[in-house]
Amino acid sequence: MPNSAQSNLHPFVARLCRRSKLTTAEQERILTLPERVKQVATNHDFVESGEILDHACYVVEGLVGRFDQNARGERQITALHIAGDMPDLHSVVQPTATSALQAMSTSTILQIPHAALRGLAAAHPAIAEAFWRDCMVDSMVLAQWVVNVGRRDAQARLAHLLCEMACRYKATPVEGVVAFELPMSQWQMAECAGLTPVHVNRTLKQLQKIGTSFRNRRVRIEDWSALTRVGEFDRGYLQDDLRPEERIRIVN
Repeated sequence: MPNSAQSNLHPFVARLCRRSKLTTAEQERILTLPERVKQVATNHDFVESGEILDHACYVVEGLVGRFDQNARGERQITALHIAGDMPDLHSVVQPTATSALQAMSTSTILQIPHAALRGLAAAHPAIAEAFWRDCMVDSMVLAQWVVNVGRRDAQARLAHLLCEMACRYKATPVEGVVAFELPMSQWQMAECAGLTPVHVNRTLKQLQKIGTSFRNRRVRIEDWSALTRVGEFDRGYLQDDLRPEERIRIVN
Protein backbone atom coordinates (compact mmCIF):
# COMPACT_ATOMS: atom_id res chain seq x y z
CA MET A 1 0.00 0.00 0.00
CA PRO A 2 1.44 3.45 -0.90
CA ASN A 3 2.83 5.67 1.84
CA SER A 4 0.23 8.42 2.45
CA ALA A 5 2.93 10.99 3.21
CA GLN A 6 4.45 10.44 -0.25
CA SER A 7 1.16 10.15 -2.13
CA ASN A 8 0.56 12.23 -5.25
CA LEU A 9 -3.09 12.51 -4.21
CA HIS A 10 -2.74 15.25 -1.58
CA PRO A 11 -4.09 17.95 -3.96
CA PHE A 12 -7.07 15.72 -4.79
CA VAL A 13 -7.88 15.28 -1.10
CA ALA A 14 -7.58 19.04 -0.65
CA ARG A 15 -9.99 19.53 -3.58
CA LEU A 16 -12.52 17.16 -2.00
CA CYS A 17 -12.19 18.81 1.40
CA ARG A 18 -12.94 22.26 -0.03
CA ARG A 19 -16.54 21.09 -0.43
CA SER A 20 -16.95 18.02 1.77
CA LYS A 21 -16.20 17.16 5.37
CA LEU A 22 -13.88 14.15 5.61
CA THR A 23 -12.26 12.79 8.73
CA THR A 24 -8.49 12.43 8.97
CA ALA A 25 -8.87 8.64 8.67
CA GLU A 26 -10.97 8.98 5.53
CA GLN A 27 -8.43 11.33 4.00
CA GLU A 28 -5.66 8.83 4.78
CA ARG A 29 -7.58 6.07 2.99
CA ILE A 30 -7.78 8.16 -0.17
CA LEU A 31 -4.06 8.91 0.02
CA THR A 32 -3.22 5.19 0.10
CA LEU A 33 -5.09 4.31 -3.10
CA PRO A 34 -2.96 2.26 -5.51
CA GLU A 35 -1.65 4.19 -8.51
CA ARG A 36 0.15 3.71 -11.81
CA VAL A 37 2.17 6.65 -13.14
CA LYS A 38 1.96 7.53 -16.84
CA GLN A 39 3.90 10.28 -18.61
CA VAL A 40 1.96 11.78 -21.52
CA ALA A 41 3.44 13.93 -24.28
CA THR A 42 1.83 17.16 -25.48
CA ASN A 43 -1.13 16.63 -27.86
CA HIS A 44 -1.31 12.91 -27.07
CA ASP A 45 -4.68 11.28 -26.33
CA PHE A 46 -4.45 9.06 -23.26
CA VAL A 47 -8.16 8.18 -23.17
CA GLU A 48 -10.03 7.62 -26.43
CA SER A 49 -13.77 8.03 -26.92
CA GLY A 50 -15.44 4.63 -26.66
CA GLU A 51 -12.53 3.07 -24.78
CA ILE A 52 -13.54 0.74 -21.94
CA LEU A 53 -11.57 1.74 -18.87
CA ASP A 54 -10.57 -0.15 -15.74
CA HIS A 55 -9.12 2.95 -14.08
CA ALA A 56 -9.76 6.65 -13.49
CA CYS A 57 -7.15 9.24 -14.40
CA TYR A 58 -5.73 11.84 -12.02
CA VAL A 59 -3.68 14.84 -13.18
CA VAL A 60 -0.45 15.22 -11.20
CA GLU A 61 1.11 17.80 -13.51
CA GLY A 62 0.15 19.53 -16.75
CA LEU A 63 -3.04 20.59 -18.50
CA VAL A 64 -5.59 18.12 -19.86
CA GLY A 65 -8.48 18.75 -22.23
CA ARG A 66 -11.68 16.74 -22.64
CA PHE A 67 -12.89 16.85 -26.24
CA ASP A 68 -15.29 15.53 -28.83
CA GLN A 69 -15.22 15.76 -32.62
CA ASN A 70 -17.81 16.07 -35.34
CA ALA A 71 -17.93 14.01 -38.55
CA ARG A 72 -15.55 16.47 -40.26
CA GLY A 73 -12.96 15.99 -37.52
CA GLU A 74 -13.50 19.45 -36.05
CA ARG A 75 -12.75 19.37 -32.33
CA GLN A 76 -14.54 21.02 -29.42
CA ILE A 77 -12.80 21.05 -26.05
CA THR A 78 -15.55 20.70 -23.43
CA ALA A 79 -13.49 20.89 -20.22
CA LEU A 80 -10.02 21.71 -18.95
CA HIS A 81 -8.42 19.81 -16.09
CA ILE A 82 -5.42 20.92 -14.05
CA ALA A 83 -3.19 19.31 -11.45
CA GLY A 84 -5.35 17.98 -8.60
CA ASP A 85 -8.29 17.06 -10.87
CA MET A 86 -9.61 13.58 -11.62
CA PRO A 87 -11.18 14.21 -15.05
CA ASP A 88 -13.00 10.91 -15.37
CA LEU A 89 -13.94 9.98 -11.82
CA HIS A 90 -17.39 9.25 -13.27
CA SER A 91 -15.86 6.34 -15.23
CA VAL A 92 -15.99 4.33 -11.98
CA VAL A 93 -19.72 3.85 -12.62
CA GLN A 94 -19.62 4.25 -16.45
CA PRO A 95 -16.42 2.61 -17.70
CA THR A 96 -17.02 3.34 -21.40
CA ALA A 97 -15.44 6.71 -22.17
CA THR A 98 -17.95 9.06 -23.77
CA SER A 99 -15.27 11.58 -24.77
CA ALA A 100 -11.51 11.66 -25.15
CA LEU A 101 -8.81 13.11 -22.89
CA GLN A 102 -5.70 14.74 -24.33
CA ALA A 103 -2.58 16.19 -22.72
CA MET A 104 -2.49 19.82 -23.84
CA SER A 105 0.95 20.15 -22.30
CA THR A 106 3.42 17.50 -21.16
CA SER A 107 1.53 15.84 -18.32
CA THR A 108 1.94 13.31 -15.55
CA ILE A 109 -1.14 11.14 -15.06
CA LEU A 110 -1.98 8.60 -12.36
CA GLN A 111 -4.16 5.65 -13.29
CA ILE A 112 -6.17 4.56 -10.25
CA PRO A 113 -7.99 1.21 -10.55
CA HIS A 114 -11.76 1.36 -10.57
CA ALA A 115 -11.87 -1.63 -8.23
CA ALA A 116 -9.94 0.30 -5.58
CA LEU A 117 -12.15 3.38 -5.92
CA ARG A 118 -15.33 1.29 -5.75
CA GLY A 119 -14.08 -0.58 -2.69
CA LEU A 120 -13.17 2.67 -0.96
CA ALA A 121 -16.57 4.23 -1.73
CA ALA A 122 -18.40 1.11 -0.50
CA ALA A 123 -16.46 1.02 2.76
CA HIS A 124 -16.70 4.77 3.43
CA PRO A 125 -20.03 6.38 2.47
CA ALA A 126 -18.71 9.88 3.22
CA ILE A 127 -15.96 9.37 0.64
CA ALA A 128 -18.56 8.18 -1.88
CA GLU A 129 -20.54 11.35 -1.12
CA ALA A 130 -17.42 13.50 -1.66
CA PHE A 131 -16.74 11.76 -5.00
CA TRP A 132 -20.35 12.37 -6.06
CA ARG A 133 -20.12 16.03 -5.10
CA ASP A 134 -16.88 16.40 -7.06
CA CYS A 135 -18.56 15.03 -10.19
CA MET A 136 -21.45 17.44 -9.58
CA VAL A 137 -19.06 20.41 -9.66
CA ASP A 138 -17.63 19.18 -12.97
CA SER A 139 -21.18 19.12 -14.35
CA MET A 140 -21.73 22.70 -13.13
CA VAL A 141 -18.58 23.80 -14.95
CA LEU A 142 -19.76 22.04 -18.11
CA ALA A 143 -23.10 23.88 -17.91
CA GLN A 144 -21.27 27.21 -17.80
CA TRP A 145 -19.18 26.20 -20.83
CA VAL A 146 -22.39 25.44 -22.77
CA VAL A 147 -23.70 28.93 -21.98
CA ASN A 148 -20.32 30.38 -22.90
CA VAL A 149 -20.15 28.95 -26.42
CA GLY A 150 -23.89 29.22 -27.02
CA ARG A 151 -24.88 32.64 -25.67
CA ARG A 152 -21.80 34.85 -25.31
CA ASP A 153 -19.85 36.79 -27.93
CA ALA A 154 -16.17 36.18 -28.61
CA GLN A 155 -14.85 38.69 -26.06
CA ALA A 156 -17.11 37.35 -23.32
CA ARG A 157 -16.17 33.74 -24.11
CA LEU A 158 -12.45 34.34 -23.77
CA ALA A 159 -12.87 36.63 -20.76
CA HIS A 160 -14.97 33.99 -18.98
CA LEU A 161 -12.44 31.26 -19.79
CA LEU A 162 -9.51 33.33 -18.48
CA CYS A 163 -11.40 34.27 -15.30
CA GLU A 164 -12.28 30.63 -14.64
CA MET A 165 -8.71 29.45 -15.11
CA ALA A 166 -7.36 32.24 -12.89
CA CYS A 167 -9.66 31.03 -10.10
CA ARG A 168 -8.85 27.37 -10.63
CA TYR A 169 -5.10 28.06 -10.62
CA LYS A 170 -5.65 30.17 -7.46
CA ALA A 171 -3.87 33.13 -9.03
CA THR A 172 -3.76 35.94 -6.48
CA PRO A 173 -3.25 39.66 -7.22
CA VAL A 174 0.24 41.09 -6.79
CA GLU A 175 0.15 44.89 -6.75
CA GLY A 176 -3.25 44.69 -8.39
CA VAL A 177 -2.19 42.35 -11.21
CA VAL A 178 -3.36 38.74 -11.56
CA ALA A 179 -0.85 36.65 -13.53
CA PHE A 180 -0.53 32.91 -14.10
CA GLU A 181 0.79 30.31 -16.52
CA LEU A 182 -1.78 28.82 -18.90
CA PRO A 183 0.05 26.12 -20.91
CA MET A 184 -2.10 26.15 -24.03
CA SER A 185 -1.90 27.63 -27.52
CA GLN A 186 -4.27 30.08 -29.19
CA TRP A 187 -5.37 27.18 -31.39
CA GLN A 188 -6.38 25.18 -28.30
CA MET A 189 -8.08 28.25 -26.87
CA ALA A 190 -10.10 28.46 -30.08
CA GLU A 191 -11.21 24.86 -29.59
CA CYS A 192 -12.38 25.75 -26.07
CA ALA A 193 -14.33 28.80 -27.19
CA GLY A 194 -15.81 27.52 -30.45
CA LEU A 195 -13.90 30.15 -32.45
CA THR A 196 -11.30 30.12 -35.20
CA PRO A 197 -7.66 30.76 -34.23
CA VAL A 198 -7.78 34.00 -36.27
CA HIS A 199 -10.85 35.14 -34.31
CA VAL A 200 -9.13 34.29 -31.02
CA ASN A 201 -6.07 36.32 -32.01
CA ARG A 202 -8.24 39.30 -32.93
CA THR A 203 -10.29 39.01 -29.73
CA LEU A 204 -7.21 38.82 -27.50
CA LYS A 205 -6.04 42.10 -29.04
CA GLN A 206 -9.42 43.60 -28.10
CA LEU A 207 -9.04 42.35 -24.50
CA GLN A 208 -5.71 44.15 -24.27
CA LYS A 209 -7.73 47.39 -24.18
CA ILE A 210 -9.00 46.43 -20.70
CA GLY A 211 -5.58 45.29 -19.54
CA THR A 212 -5.72 41.54 -20.23
CA SER A 213 -3.02 39.80 -22.27
CA PHE A 214 -2.10 36.23 -23.19
CA ARG A 215 1.47 35.88 -24.48
CA ASN A 216 3.89 32.98 -24.43
CA ARG A 217 1.32 30.89 -22.52
CA ARG A 218 1.12 33.41 -19.71
CA VAL A 219 -1.98 35.40 -18.73
CA ARG A 220 -1.75 38.89 -17.25
CA ILE A 221 -4.90 40.61 -15.94
CA GLU A 222 -4.45 44.23 -14.85
CA ASP A 223 -8.14 44.97 -14.22
CA TRP A 224 -9.92 41.95 -12.74
CA SER A 225 -13.23 43.75 -12.34
CA ALA A 226 -13.28 44.81 -15.98
CA LEU A 227 -12.55 41.27 -17.18
CA THR A 228 -15.26 39.73 -14.99
CA ARG A 229 -17.77 42.26 -16.34
CA VAL A 230 -16.91 41.46 -19.94
CA GLY A 231 -17.06 37.71 -19.24
CA GLU A 232 -20.21 37.87 -17.10
CA PHE A 233 -18.19 35.81 -14.63
CA ASP A 234 -19.48 34.72 -11.23
CA ARG A 235 -17.21 32.14 -9.61
CA GLY A 236 -19.99 30.60 -7.50
CA TYR A 237 -20.38 27.62 -9.84
CA LEU A 238 -16.82 26.53 -9.08
CA GLN A 239 -17.71 25.93 -5.41
CA ASP A 240 -14.08 26.64 -4.52
CA ASP A 241 -14.44 29.39 -1.93
CA LEU A 242 -16.84 27.81 0.56
CA ARG A 243 -16.40 28.72 4.22
CA PRO A 244 -15.66 25.74 6.52
CA GLU A 245 -19.19 25.78 7.91
CA GLU A 246 -20.60 25.56 4.37
CA ARG A 247 -18.86 22.27 3.60
CA ILE A 248 -21.25 19.35 3.55
CA ARG A 249 -21.36 15.88 5.09
CA ILE A 250 -24.76 14.22 4.83
CA VAL A 251 -23.91 10.67 5.90
CA ASN A 252 -22.89 9.83 9.50
